[in-house]
Amino acid sequence: MSDAAVSLTSMEFHPQPKGGTPRPWAFPAPERGVLDNGLTVLRCHRPGQQVVAVEIALDAPLDAEPEGLDGVATIMARALSEGTDKHSAEEFAAELERCGATLDAHADHPGVRVSLEVPVSRLAKALALLAEALRAPAFADREVDRLVRNRLDEIPHETANPARRAAKQLSAELFPAASRMSRPRQGTEDTVARIDSAAVRAFYEAHVRPVTATAVVVGDLTGVDLDAVLADTLGAWTGDDPQPRTAPPITADDTGRVVIVDRPGAVQTQLLIGRIGPDRHDRVWPAQVVGTYCLGGTLTSRLDRVLREEKGYTYGVRAFGQVLRSTADGTGAAMLAISGSVDTPNTGPALDDLWRVLRTLAAEGLTDAERDAAVHNLVGVAPLKYETAASVAGTLADQVEQQLPDDFQAELYRRLAETGTVEATAAVVNAFPPDRLVTVLVGDAAQIKEPVEALGVGEVTVVTG
Repeated sequence: MSDAAVSLTSMEFHPQPKGGTPRPWAFPAPERGVLDNGLTVLRCHRPGQQVVAVEIALDAPLDAEPEGLDGVATIMARALSEGTDKHSAEEFAAELERCGATLDAHADHPGVRVSLEVPVSRLAKALALLAEALRAPAFADREVDRLVRNRLDEIPHETANPARRAAKQLSAELFPAASRMSRPRQGTEDTVARIDSAAVRAFYEAHVRPVTATAVVVGDLTGVDLDAVLADTLGAWTGDDPQPRTAPPITADDTGRVVIVDRPGAVQTQLLIGRIGPDRHDRVWPAQVVGTYCLGGTLTSRLDRVLREEKGYTYGVRAFGQVLRSTADGTGAAMLAISGSVDTPNTGPALDDLWRVLRTLAAEGLTDAERDAAVHNLVGVAPLKYETAASVAGTLADQVEQQLPDDFQAELYRRLAETGTVEATAAVVNAFPPDRLVTVLVGDAAQIKEPVEALGVGEVTVVTG
């Protein structure tokens, strides 16, 4: 027997590690309070999370932008960290860096969000900077002009991106021209070019104030006197009471039709198929989430199984529901959509198979196995999804923007687990009726128009890319 064989026979193997006993998990419940200045605060203690996440939800929605100034909310959000009454833009950035903090902001239909992440040891200093940015932004002419130029430079790149171009066209098709939702979230070249520091300050003064804002603080708060820190920082922010404002109802035209955005010579066709449907306040939402996941939420979904695995048309097709605006008074809605890309010669066959999947789903329904896999993935991944403080803070801020109760996310997982196959089938069939979907294709019209017309899924029009 060789030395190697002797060595192997005498090796001692350690026992294979085994998984521990699963522990019960629920989405964290926040504590709610209000500062003296009217700022609502949600706090959530997460032991071990030494990087604290702070989300500020500002009631500055896109439909509040003045006519002809689409994009002013985005420029204002970006300008909040570009200098204050105490620090220039460069000094403010340096102070943030000394804290080891990151500060970001963006605007969307529900409002403006400001996000801060910082080590808990420097939380007080970073919150002071955040409060400074909210309380007294400089909105210097030079900085606002630079942000406007940067935004104008971004627009051609977004137009060249097929997925972004498809999203822009779908919004224009679904919503009335007078609706803010029909136009790009961050404005067009014409509207952004009109924005100056005066317009940014006017929008800030009209909509940014503590009484209509909410701060979400998530992280390991052991030993932190958060009440005192908040009182010294965000508590010093003041503002007048807002003027009453009502959100316009969301209306859309989902008459089945196809719009081709012509890109001569394109080797792929970007597809985006959508309509609007119920938001998170609707009781059907959990079943719709499960059904949509079965349709196109993962690599094993029906759409991927047919279009990717069986036919090889695409690297992946996804179905999803994205909240546009969610309100307790019933004026909200979500975008229900299917997106992906296919090679140009197979655009017609791929769409034909996609519609066949939808019709089969309506005729035969989901299987119990599909439902079980969807629920297992949606519920089982939650502890990992919310491992970081930032993910928890973001979800809590979403709930605030969408006027949902603080326990919504925890309740959602319970309702997902209880959703049955029949219920999920009905929800997804109602969400994606084949004859009530607007289809946008970004591709070579000369090659794809005729085979798409032959499908008979609605009127086909061509627009320039």
